[in-house]
Amino acid sequence: MRHDEIENYYIQYRRLLFTLAYQLTGSAVDAEDVVHDVFLKLHDVKLECLVEPKAYLCKMATNRSLDVLKSANRKREQYVGHWLPEPIRLSDDELVESVIQNDLLSYAMMIVLEKLTPIERAAFVLHEGLSFNYSVIAKIIGKSEVNCRQLVSRVRRKIGVHANGPIHEEAIDRKWIERFLSVLEQGDMNQVISMLAEDVTLISDGGGKALAAIHPIQSSNHVARFLLGIMRKASIGNGNVEITELNGQVGIIYRNDQKVDTVVFMHVQKKVVRNFYFIRNPDKLKHL
Repeated sequence: MRHDEIENYYIQYRRLLFTLAYQLTGSAVDAEDVVHDVFLKLHDVKLECLVEPKAYLCKMATNRSLDVLKSANRKREQYVGHWLPEPIRLSDDELVESVIQNDLLSYAMMIVLEKLTPIERAAFVLHEGLSFNYSVIAKIIGKSEVNCRQLVSRVRRKIGVHANGPIHEEAIDRKWIERFLSVLEQGDMNQVISMLAEDVTLISDGGGKALAAIHPIQSSNHVARFLLGIMRKASIGNGNVEITELNGQVGIIYRNDQKVDTVVFMHVQKKVVRNFYFIRNPDKLKHL
């Protein structure tokens, strides 16, 4: 009977806990470990004490994720180059549910979260990402409701979002990316630049295991030259480009000899690219 109850909790809350842990740690592998640990420890909990199982499980997942995040932050200080979150591919059911619930923060937003303290990140993800009210967040992170409100307000100020403004950014569709790739293939420098913000930034994560720019590439001119150079090299090899759903948004997977070589996300505002994120560290691409 107890096993059946825990299995029911797993079926009901596994995806929620993974989404929470992933957005707190930035790692799909760590998020899976957090979910596993939570349900392993649940065997030691008196289930009759679980008056509010959703909040209780989220509290367990949050605490474990913050422990993982603190440990990860120490490792990231020695990371070669710029660290970026792991990309994830959702199943069709999970993708539809994420779009409906709007509970998966954009890839660009997850990068912004790296600037926050662990407790700020937890409060922000719970409120803005998963739509928990402040009374529930207070129970999960062990702060008062007032403190939770202050934490979220502080984060909004840090990341430059108005108190009542939306945090979910402008969506980029498949046709726009197809057009952008077509312009790159044509090799027209001026057309490429016209689709980039003047202060566009390109960040690449190779983790010391794949060729990547150690420092961000900035300005429309430099980024355009870099992209055109990549496109020329890609056309010579046995690579192929796939436009697909990643992290609940449209991304690009580049394969070389059938192996995932690079994942690219674009952060677009007002129909121009403000940021590119290239994930090339093979450890972060295994599950794709």
